[in-house]
Amino acid sequence: MAISLRRQPGANVGIGDLDAGALTDMYRRMALSRALDLRAWTLSRQGRAHFVITSRGHEAAEVGSACALARGRDWFLPYYRSLALVVGVGMTAREVMLSIFARAPDPSSGGRQLAMHFSHPDWRIIGGSSVVSTQIPHAVGLALSAKLSGEDVVAVAYFGEGGSSKGDFHEGLNFAAVHRLPAIFFCENNGYAISVPQRKQMAIQDVATRAAAYGMPGVVVDGNDPIAVYEATKAARARAVAGEGPTLIEAKVARFTAHSSDDDDRLYRPREEVEAALARDPIPAFKRRLIALGVLDEASDKELQDRIAAEVDDAVEYADAAPDPAASDLLTHIFAETT
Repeated sequence: MAISLRRQPGANVGIGDLDAGALTDMYRRMALSRALDLRAWTLSRQGRAHFVITSRGHEAAEVGSACALARGRDWFLPYYRSLALVVGVGMTAREVMLSIFARAPDPSSGGRQLAMHFSHPDWRIIGGSSVVSTQIPHAVGLALSAKLSGEDVVAVAYFGEGGSSKGDFHEGLNFAAVHRLPAIFFCENNGYAISVPQRKQMAIQDVATRAAAYGMPGVVVDGNDPIAVYEATKAARARAVAGEGPTLIEAKVARFTAHSSDDDDRLYRPREEVEAALARDPIPAFKRRLIALGVLDEASDKELQDRIAAEVDDAVEYADAAPDPAASDLLTHIFAETT
């Protein structure tokens, strides 16, 4: 929900169909995901979180797309870099931290899955595997089900550009295009598949180029601009529910950190490249845009940041105190059980 500002600068202004409240809420979700990300990274360095994959630098793409979809009705199939996405959809700070601490009340897996592998039944967020791109055919299956049942929903699969080199990507896009399914394939291209740069993965500049081979639109969008991503996703959703088939969206983003808490990107990535990416940080850029528009001011932003800091502190305290999964539950849902 939108935050309540101490005062309401520019209450009647907006961008497109996004009013001041929607814009501020988008900014809040981006800032909250960044705060959770930073705290998770700190927890990993303290030995309290065992594995973290950051979404730092991807916030505008993930939150912008989430806000353009029917949250609670559409199907979301994230990948391991989707922290900002699930916050954009509706997961709370407490729910995120329960996953990071692997506690029993964790809605994603009951503490069974690696951190940052999110799912949530209430929000139709479907849990995925650590194996790259397996969520793509899952999204296609959900889109086929929606078409057969006549539901006014779409299924959206999120993945990195490295995932587009998997057979799951090609088979999923081909099937969805042939059957004109209500699906969106959302590629977050940060230029690296762990340590392998894009130039060593493919001979094309844009992953979206591949869409033409399957008979669907391919859209390249600035992933640092949440409004541009919102508009591209909104158009893709409208096309999907109108029965016109799937769309491949490629959001150009930057990965601000190493691949994960267990990776050292200094071994393969020039520091100058990282510094250039940090200079294009989408969160302060969006803040400046909202201030210029009159939607936000420094006082209301300070109030928002204080609330977020308190929310993250509360989430860490809550999750740290939550119970661990019971040892007796170790094999539940692992092997088939006879009745």
